[in-house]
Amino acid sequence: DGHVTLVAPRVSGQVPQVLVDDNYRVKRGDVLLQLDPEPYRIQVNIRQAAVTVAEANLVAAQAQARSLAGQTRTNYYGLKYAMEQVNEQVANLRANVAAYNSRKAELELARSNLKRGEELAPVGGVSKEDLDVRRQTVKVDEAQVDQALQAIYADRASLGLVAQPASEQELGDVPDNLDQNFSAVREALARLNQSSAQLGYDVHAWDAAPQQALERVQNQDPEGNVDHVYALLIANAPPVKQAQAQLLQAQRDLEQAELDLKYCTVVSEIDGVVTRRDVNPGNNVQAGQDVMAVRSLTEIWVNANFKETQLADLRIGQRVSCEVDMYGDHRNFEGRITGFTMGTGQTLALLPPQNATGNFVKIVQRLPVRIEFTDY
Repeated sequence: DGHVTLVAPRVSGQVPQVLVDDNYRVKRGDVLLQLDPEPYRIQVNIRQAAVTVAEANLVAAQAQARSLAGQTRTNYYGLKYAMEQVNEQVANLRANVAAYNSRKAELELARSNLKRGEELAPVGGVSKEDLDVRRQTVKVDEAQVDQALQAIYADRASLGLVAQPASEQELGDVPDNLDQNFSAVREALARLNQSSAQLGYDVHAWDAAPQQALERVQNQDPEGNVDHVYALLIANAPPVKQAQAQLLQAQRDLEQAELDLKYCTVVSEIDGVVTRRDVNPGNNVQAGQDVMAVRSLTEIWVNANFKETQLADLRIGQRVSCEVDMYGDHRNFEGRITGFTMGTGQTLALLPPQNATGNFVKIVQRLPVRIEFTDY
């Protein structure tokens, strides 16, 4: 006996050429038959085109991610600018309040000068012309005070505050967290979160304070470098990851197509002799269909069916002398016992005998003993 390798193509197709016949000796790697490779060659070209398209899509996805990163970086600095603008407007409001107080002081002084002039005018202490100047100065100062007050109202309105605060509040009073809750700041934060989400950035809390959002972006890099953060986001952006996966899938499809093309050439996997050829040129074969067999010339052995009464002195490893009749004069081959089959011939038979009647008859069984040749 010996090992038998069943030859079956791994792909389906038409057989234009069979290169061996029964009893041909072949070596490992020798071509046994050829399948028509043209359909598989076309598939290789199609898969190669798909790889090219996937590579172009990856480049486009990377460009899109860089564009999104640029927009996100703009929104990041836009949020910081919006917060700075709020702080600047608060500073302008307080400056205008100081100017308003200064104008009020000037108005009080002008009114005092006018009052003294009106008291001195009847006795000739102040000329009529000087009195008119003092009256005009009061009117100008009143207009300047009103102008400064209106500027304060405008500043407060631009900050989303009540233009005319309650009597118990100062004109310059603003909430401590105005730069975090101002509408323009919140709008800038929303734009930052939206563009960051498109890059795959995990926005844990959409209602987080703007300052917390800025700090969280910076904390993504140990050095706090925002450019490093966005470079990492570009590499891990969902469009880029998706394009990379599609490219990988296209490459694997191409490899499979190239492998199928390679399988159109059916070769022998062992050294041996061809037997049971069951394929001819022009046949259509399916993947896994047995078309022939190759019997090994090196891995062969003898199955000796000894009676069970002869097994008492047999041991694994014992030397065996085999006399073979097929070479004319009896020729001896050296071998060794390598094992005993775990079952007699009857138990391994397709239709083993059954003692259905319960009557037991002692029959000497035979058990296969494997003998492998040495220095064959």
